[in-house]
Amino acid sequence: DAGRSEPWSTNFDLYAAPLDGSSPPKKLTENPAWDTHPVFSPDGQKLAWVAMERAGFEADRFRLMVRDWPEGESRAVTQSWDRSVADFVFAPDGQSVIVSAQDTGRTALFRVELEGGKVEPLVEAGHNTSPQIAGDALVYSHDDLAHPAEIWTRPLAGAAGPGAALTHLNDTKIERAARGDYEQFSFRGAGGDRVYGWLIKPADFDPQKRYPLAFLIHGGPQGSFSDRFHYRWNPQTYAGAGYVAVMIDFHGSTGYGQAFTDAIRGDWGGKPLEDLQKGLAHVEQRYPFVDGERVCALGASYGGYMINWIAGKWPDRFRCLVNHDGIFDNRMMYYATEELWFPEWEHGGPYHDNPAGYEKHNPVDHVRAWQTPMLVIHGSLDHRVPLEQGLATFTALQRRNIESRFLHFPDENHWVLSPHNSLRWHEEVNAWLDAHLQGPAAARP
Repeated sequence: DAGRSEPWSTNFDLYAAPLDGSSPPKKLTENPAWDTHPVFSPDGQKLAWVAMERAGFEADRFRLMVRDWPEGESRAVTQSWDRSVADFVFAPDGQSVIVSAQDTGRTALFRVELEGGKVEPLVEAGHNTSPQIAGDALVYSHDDLAHPAEIWTRPLAGAAGPGAALTHLNDTKIERAARGDYEQFSFRGAGGDRVYGWLIKPADFDPQKRYPLAFLIHGGPQGSFSDRFHYRWNPQTYAGAGYVAVMIDFHGSTGYGQAFTDAIRGDWGGKPLEDLQKGLAHVEQRYPFVDGERVCALGASYGGYMINWIAGKWPDRFRCLVNHDGIFDNRMMYYATEELWFPEWEHGGPYHDNPAGYEKHNPVDHVRAWQTPMLVIHGSLDHRVPLEQGLATFTALQRRNIESRFLHFPDENHWVLSPHNSLRWHEEVNAWLDAHLQGPAAARP
């Protein structure tokens, strides 16, 4: 309930409202940051929810909170656990909860005791969300980089271990799809920190061959591609087309502790770029089947920003680039986006108070160094990174006589959501990669 300050506020609160409307809703939380996802214990004696501590920041750590209902004191159960709680459900006895949380490139399920905050892993592999209780069983959604979501189950009690699928709605279709094996790797990134990534092999993999590489850069920037079956940026689409796909969880990514996530603030073009550079070098050295001369970098949102930043700060490395809804000019981005709290947190306040924070890593300042062919994609209904950012990127490319193409979706927002448009998106992106990477190894641009 932020009024006119909503564009620069992340203050969500919890309210209790009588079902008969006999009195106004009562505010339950005074935290100036984000409170959300209220859940009652089975006996109705406790209320639990998740809350951030820092106002104006969408990727702060969600702590599990609990209070006796209705007038108890609020307390943080997971204050000492350096992971961010997503969805959760009470155990039947009301003494613990089952939570999902990102953890080192995966989304795992954990049991958290309300007294003492002890955390125990239950399901660690893949991407596991929406936990529910059915008798003495835990039921949840599970997917991974090779399989779309199905309903899985495992015993509610017991040590960590894999569950088993209850549904098989996608088995027939997924067996017809061209998919590649995958694995996680790690290397020393910026500051000597351990950085993780994923590599997906081509569906037709032959260890004696060398393959071109699709180098995917996630958005957020506080996000993670992780071990999940994504329905927009799915690396298996590139594996099925004959490419190796690589995804690096650079500084700023989630699931590796809050300090790692916070490290990108004020440093958009610093440590993340170094991680990408060192990660690509590591992949070339470790995997002899990767043809380092045939590489295209692709990214959306912050990933699109990074594509523009790479174009100016790493201009001689890639055969081609793909930029979806990326930021071209940090100054105009600030004055045009509907989420003012986002750039204000990332770059140190409003632009008019701290222009240096925005100009420190501004792609528009390095256009003279651009030389790599780029496919630019943007939707007219994108109010997060408005259309003009994509048009400006394309104008810069055209004016510098750099091979470029602009794909415009007048009916899409920050994402491509309709199936028909998604097919067109993938056709255009794959055609762009094929045109620049499927030929013999040659000098980089």
